[in-house]
Amino acid sequence: MSKVLVIGAGGVSSVAVHKMAMNPGIFSHISLASRTKSKCDAIAESVKTRTGQTVDTYEIDAEEIPAMVKLIKQVQPKLIVNLALPYQDLAIMEACLITGVNYLDTANYEPKDVAKFEYHWQWALHDRFRQKGLMALLGSGFDPGVTSVFAMWLKQHKLKNIRLLDILDCNGGDHGQAFETNFNPEINIREVTAPARHWLNGEWVETPAMTIREQFDFEGVGPKNMYLMYHEELESLAKFLPELERARFWMTFGDAYIQHLTVLQNVGMTRIDPVIYNGQEIIPLQFLKAVLPEPASLGPTTRGKTNIGDIATGAALDGSGEKTFYISNICDHEDAYAETGNQAVSYTTGVPAMIGAAMMLTGAWTGEGVFNMEQFDPDPFMAMLNQHGLPWTCKELAGPLEF
Repeated sequence: MSKVLVIGAGGVSSVAVHKMAMNPGIFSHISLASRTKSKCDAIAESVKTRTGQTVDTYEIDAEEIPAMVKLIKQVQPKLIVNLALPYQDLAIMEACLITGVNYLDTANYEPKDVAKFEYHWQWALHDRFRQKGLMALLGSGFDPGVTSVFAMWLKQHKLKNIRLLDILDCNGGDHGQAFETNFNPEINIREVTAPARHWLNGEWVETPAMTIREQFDFEGVGPKNMYLMYHEELESLAKFLPELERARFWMTFGDAYIQHLTVLQNVGMTRIDPVIYNGQEIIPLQFLKAVLPEPASLGPTTRGKTNIGDIATGAALDGSGEKTFYISNICDHEDAYAETGNQAVSYTTGVPAMIGAAMMLTGAWTGEGVFNMEQFDPDPFMAMLNQHGLPWTCKELAGPLEF
């Protein structure tokens, strides 16, 4: 049996479900549920048109554990693929523990009331999953996800150790909007406005958000300004690569995005604490999300490419001294849209979600407990990236980044 139940109906979910339907030998039956059933129905209709496969749809509030338990018992999946909001991770994991079903997500848990991106809430469930004989795979997106697998592939095939690691995430796409985020605005803006942190000599170094900027020339995109940020894979990489001296995460943003975001911050629209308006309690960032275009709607107008990868420096496996390698993927927005009806930011997360699920369902990755991507053999995952739309390249550089 390889039934899967996917939770969430945004762009990432749409990509993942389309790609699952394209692989019926692994995913024999797909069910899709979210708070808004009409979104599930739209994805199911697109999947039927593009692949001929049928997707069952349901309405669910994933934060309601009894309702999740009831749905899981009705569908009887082998795996829950959580592509909903990170706030819902713990509730869905609890429902999996109650019903005895394996779990996968693409982003770590976040509490609603503070922008805090840490794995410790989910890692704390390791013993409960182990005792139940269940597996939970965390962060099977691109970053986190593929970037961690990239690092472990380099360590397995190129480097004895990784001393320096930089993760570079570039979206060179243009969607024609004055201001819009390419994935959930609430999550995106919480990440961008949080203090930056990077790993240095065994401890975290914190700097104010969006204050450290460098320029990098990305293949397929060109020169872009990128900003030092904190991203959750730094936490797991620092844990599973204990030799790391420095690990950093960089993401590109255009000047117009920074200008709009600065104004929104200055007027209080990025706040995540409630305010009273006309006698009702609202959260400004959630209101902002409601008035911005839905990211999933950007596919038809987005042009350009993404380029995401790792630059790693360490002692070469062949004994030739210290080497630096750059491993990356370039994804075209228009190609992603032609295949799945979604732009490349959704595609680069949805495809790895499908591949992570395939790793679990086929037995390529097995375990009892809560795991991160770094803990498994990277080779079968890397092979599926090449086969399913996210081909990667690896090249040697003259040395690490100079900044």
